[in-house]
Amino acid sequence: MAKTNQEWWPQMLNVDILDENERDVSPYDEEFDYAEEFQKLDLEEVKDDIREVMTDSKDWWPADYGTYGPLFIRMAWHSAGTYRTADGRAGAAGGLQRLPPESSWPDNINLDKARRLLQPVKLKYGRKLSWGDLIILAGNVALETMGFETFGFAGGREDEFKSNEATVWGPEEDWETTSPERFEDGEVGNLKDPLANTVMGLIYVNPEGPYGEPDVEGSAANIREEFSRMAMNDEETVALIAGGHTFGKVHGADSGDNLGPEPEDAPIDLQGMGWENEFGEGKGPDTITSGIEGPWNSAPTQWDMGYIDNLLNHDWTSVKGPGGAWQWKPVGEEIEEAPAPHDDDTEEPMMLTTDVALKHDDDFREVLERFQENPDEFQEAFAKAWYKLIHRDMGPPERLLGPEVPDETFVWQDPIPDADYELIGDEEIAELESAILDSDLTRTQLIKTAWASASTYRESDKRGGANGGRIRLEPQRSWEVNEPEELETVLSTYEEIQEEFNSSRSDDVRVSLADLIVLGGNAAVEQAAADAGYDVDVPFEPGRTDATEEQTDEESFEHLEPKVDGFRNYLGSGDYDDMYDSPEERMVDKAELLNLTVPDMTALVGGMRALGATYGDSDRGVFTDEPGTLTNDFFEVLLDMEYEWVSVDEDDEVFEVRNRETGEVEYEATRLDLIFGSNARLRATADVYGADDGEEQLVEDFVDAWTKVMQNDRFDLE
Repeated sequence: MAKTNQEWWPQMLNVDILDENERDVSPYDEEFDYAEEFQKLDLEEVKDDIREVMTDSKDWWPADYGTYGPLFIRMAWHSAGTYRTADGRAGAAGGLQRLPPESSWPDNINLDKARRLLQPVKLKYGRKLSWGDLIILAGNVALETMGFETFGFAGGREDEFKSNEATVWGPEEDWETTSPERFEDGEVGNLKDPLANTVMGLIYVNPEGPYGEPDVEGSAANIREEFSRMAMNDEETVALIAGGHTFGKVHGADSGDNLGPEPEDAPIDLQGMGWENEFGEGKGPDTITSGIEGPWNSAPTQWDMGYIDNLLNHDWTSVKGPGGAWQWKPVGEEIEEAPAPHDDDTEEPMMLTTDVALKHDDDFREVLERFQENPDEFQEAFAKAWYKLIHRDMGPPERLLGPEVPDETFVWQDPIPDADYELIGDEEIAELESAILDSDLTRTQLIKTAWASASTYRESDKRGGANGGRIRLEPQRSWEVNEPEELETVLSTYEEIQEEFNSSRSDDVRVSLADLIVLGGNAAVEQAAADAGYDVDVPFEPGRTDATEEQTDEESFEHLEPKVDGFRNYLGSGDYDDMYDSPEERMVDKAELLNLTVPDMTALVGGMRALGATYGDSDRGVFTDEPGTLTNDFFEVLLDMEYEWVSVDEDDEVFEVRNRETGEVEYEATRLDLIFGSNARLRATADVYGADDGEEQLVEDFVDAWTKVMQNDRFDLE
C-alpha cells in the first residue's frame, strides 16, 4: 500500500483532524436531528425488543445461562468506559465501539457478536435509535432483567461514521503492550495526559495484573489511577467493579492463540466479524475472550451480594487457568459453585487479580466491607456510579432526553441554573455595550476575558464554555493562563456594571456576568474591526446564567486548564509531560475540541495577534504597529521574505524576527506563530488572508469563528 503524507513525513504537523469539523460524513442530511428523532420512540417498546433479543439464544453464538444480559452489560461498559476526563474524548457517544480502533481492541473480543445480536433492533428503529443509545440502553435493560434497579437512562447520543483521529491512545505499536513512554518519567503509576487506560488496547487495566503478573498492590494502584481519570472516587470505583462483576463470567477455554484476526483485519467473507475461534466448537463452552475462565459467584444472572461475599469471605491464590492466564481460585473452605452456562454441570467461582486487589488495598477494602454490611447502600452506589459512567460524556442535563431521565442533577453534570428573570433585548444590549466600552477596561482585556471564558469548551464531552460564568469561580479564576491579577480587575469592573444595571431596572430584566463577559468581547471585536475600516455585527444571544460554587466540581474542572494556548500565544510552564510532542500539536488539539476548522483556527490566531490578545500582553506574534485593530498584518509579516526567523532558545520555542537587510530585530515570535508559515496547509490558508485583498475575508472569517467559540455551549439555542 502506498504511503500517506503523514507516513512519509511523520514530523509534519497533522492538521487534517480539523477537517472532521469541516464536513459531515454522516449519510443523513444536514437537517437530520438525532434528538428530535429519538423523542419519537416508544422507549418501552424498544426495551421490550431488547429483552426479547436477550433471551433468544442463537446457535451461531449461544447465550451463557440462556441470556445475553452479562454480554450486553460488558458491551455497554466497554463503550462508556473509554471516556477520560483529560480531554473528554471517547465514551459511549458516537457509538464508537463499532468503529476502529475500538471495534478491534483485544479488550473488546466478541463484542462484535453482541452488537450483531442487536442489529435487528437497530434496523427496526433506524434513524430514531442511534447505536450510541442502543448499546447503552441494552446494558441498562440487561441489569433490569437480572433484578437490578437502575437509576435511569437518557438518550440523545449521536452516531459517528468515522473514527476520531484526534484521539491519542498511546505510544505503543502493538496491542496489549505497555511502554515506559506511556508514563511520566517512565514509571508505572503516573499516566501521561490524556491517557486513561494503562495498556494499549484495553479499556482499563490488565485483569491479570501489571505486565500480566498477579501483583495485587500494583493492580490496586493502576485501578485507582485509571478510574480517577474517569472522575471516579474510591467508592464509585469499588461499586462499579463489584456491581459489574456480580453478573456473568469470563471466558478462557483455551489459549488466545486459537483466535483469528480482529474484525478490521479479518477475511472479507466474515463481514465485519472477527476473532474466529478454532478451539472446539469455537463458541459456547469453547469461547475464548479474556483468556481467563470462570464466573465470580454462584448466581451469575441475578443481582445479589455473591461477588462481595465471595471476595471477602474466602482466601484466594493465584493460578494459571485453562487459557494460560493468571486468575485466582479459592482456598480452604468450600465455595458454592455456579451452574455451567451451557450444560447441567457446575463451575467453581474465580477472581481476577483486579478483584483481589480491591481486597488487599485498605481503602478499597473499607468500601467493600461497608457495602457487605449495607446491601442497600451498595445497590444505590452502583446505580449512581453506573449512571455516571454511561452519561458522563453527554454534557449538561438539558441534553438528556427520554422518560427515564431522573429528576436529580449531579455536580459532575456541570449544572447551570435557569434564568429566573427576563433576558436583555436589543435596547439593553446597546446600553450595556456602551457601559462596557466606556469603562476602564481595555479592548484587549475584554477580548482575552471572553476568550478565556468561552474557550474552555470541549466538543468531545460538551463541558466548559462561557455559559455558567465559571471563569469567576475556582479553579478557572486562578489559572495561570488567565492572568489572575488582571482577571480580578476585569471581573470587578463587570460586577460593578452588572450591579448598576440590574439595580436600576424597574422591570424583571437582568443580565448575568456570563452574558456580560461575552458581550464585552463581542463589542471589542466590533470596535477593532471598525478601526480597520470594516462594519461588522458580531452575533450575540443572551441567556447565559451564572453557576454557583456548589454547582461546580472544582477538581473536575482542573482538567480543562490549558497547558498551552496557541490562540493567546501561551507556551505554559514547559514542565508538563504528556503525549503531545510540541506546542503546535496542542494548539491543533484544542482547535479540534473547539469544533474549529483549519481556516477557523488560522483566522482566530491571526486576528488575536492583531488584536494584541496575548498572554501577559506580550509582543510575541503581534506583527503590527497598530495592535488592537483587526488587520491582516500578522499574515503579511509572516509571508514577507524581508524577514528571517532566528531561534533564541535551546527548545526552539521563541524566535527573533530580523530584517534580513539591516539585521535589526523587529518582532518576536513563538513556534505557535511560525507554524502558520512552515506547515504547507496552514501556509496555504495564510496566503489567502495575507493577500492585498485578503483582509476583509479575514475579518469575516474571524467573526464567524469567534462567534462559534462564544456559542459552542449554547445547547438551549439548538
